[in-house]
Amino acid sequence: MFRFTTPQRIVKLGNLQIGGQPGELPTVLIGSIFYQGHKLLKDGKKGTFDKVEAETLIKNQEVLSDATGNPAVLDVVISSTEAIDRELDFISTVTDAPFLFDAWPPSVRLTGLEYLKQTGLNKRTIYNSLSPATREGELTALMESKVKTAILLTYNFKDPWVKGLLPVLRETETKPGLLSVAEEAGVENPLVDTCVTSVPSIGVSARAIHSVKAEFGVPSGCGAANATTRWKLPQQKWGDAVYKACEASAQTSTIAMGADFLMYGPIESSPWIFPASAALDAIVATATSELGTRTCTQDHPLTKLFPEISEKTTSKTK
Repeated sequence: MFRFTTPQRIVKLGNLQIGGQPGELPTVLIGSIFYQGHKLLKDGKKGTFDKVEAETLIKNQEVLSDATGNPAVLDVVISSTEAIDRELDFISTVTDAPFLFDAWPPSVRLTGLEYLKQTGLNKRTIYNSLSPATREGELTALMESKVKTAILLTYNFKDPWVKGLLPVLRETETKPGLLSVAEEAGVENPLVDTCVTSVPSIGVSARAIHSVKAEFGVPSGCGAANATTRWKLPQQKWGDAVYKACEASAQTSTIAMGADFLMYGPIESSPWIFPASAALDAIVATATSELGTRTCTQDHPLTKLFPEISEKTTSKTK
């Protein structure tokens, strides 16, 4: 296990904290709701959905968060301008936690940013996301919205390896890095997503997370669900239980490399992703305690799930 020599930034948004040294804070787990094909949607374009089912899923995620110590965040997927107020108003009344604003196409993003500003929800919003392809109009709208926290997606399809992902963030003589672009758009709290494209690429993403934190000291994680939700072989060949085990292990492997957040995909996966993530967090916290890292929250999974071990590791670091 390891401890970064680069000072590690902790981003704070309300009661949410993201970042720090491995073992210091629990991994933030982000579940998606209202995504394309979500069964609770009645009409995605109109933004109509089963409110009872939606609230049940959100509350279940929060119960798991309370039990494990892993903070729960929602990735709110919005696919039309008509759905903006219906979905965001619902989310804002059901939970007071920060949420990801995840909208497409660009016209929906622009309208949504204005709505966030008008309603004051911009203070709870994590913008998902900025990338090398983000255009000037969207950057201007983001700046005007006063949203201060955003995910920066480091994709590079020409070179999807770590040596191709890291330069996306760096400033050069010929182009600004994505960190600088975000700062100019008013983003004070960058969260770096090291683009996942396939299950094996989770390994590249995990190593990129380590490299981002080592070089820049900013919180980093990934959307491993982009790969695992498309990996149908385990379910088809061995059944649901094996698929869930494969999904949990593949996604949470990034935590061992220092991931600060994990976009785990459909919120329905929370029952197996939260316990698996909590176990990894406890393992990392125990391993890094001898390096001088201490958990900085009483709700860390190590304390929640293994209080007798937590007491021993805390005493070792004093």
